[in-house]
Amino acid sequence: ERPPAATQDGPLWSDGSVDPHSNDFWAQSNITLKTREQLTDLTVQLRVAQTGGVSDTGAWRSLPEHDFTLTVAEQDGFLVYTWTLKEGRTVPAGEWVFAGQFDHDRGGRDAGADRYTVTAAAGAERLSVGGGFAAVDDDGDGGGDDS
Repeated sequence: ERPPAATQDGPLWSDGSVDPHSNDFWAQSNITLKTREQLTDLTVQLRVAQTGGVSDTGAWRSLPEHDFTLTVAEQDGFLVYTWTLKEGRTVPAGEWVFAGQFDHDRGGRDAGADRYTVTAAAGAERLSVGGGFAAVDDDGDGGGDDS
């Protein structure tokens, strides 16, 4: 069963998932946001647990790159990606993806300790969503190769 990874706060909805293209050496964590209203403030933070060999290999978002400041830092046993909407920029209503990419020690990586948090503003309304990451290949046998 997939753990509940989607959350909602007013016009803002989010979901965290491990990208299906992840493999035994590399992974991508996807944060999908849907907003029914224009956002005037947005901070997306992805916290990837240091499960061994976790190192940043990049990040992207489906919104314009120049609208955001991105920082990547090691913090308290996590690799932390933070996207912050620049002053005066807005996010239109729609569906948007933020993704962090990283290498890790060989083998299936457990994303169970990974978390994301999103804070936003739509008009005078402050919004906050967040959660964990549902594994794409969660067949209940604890991983391993199905050969």
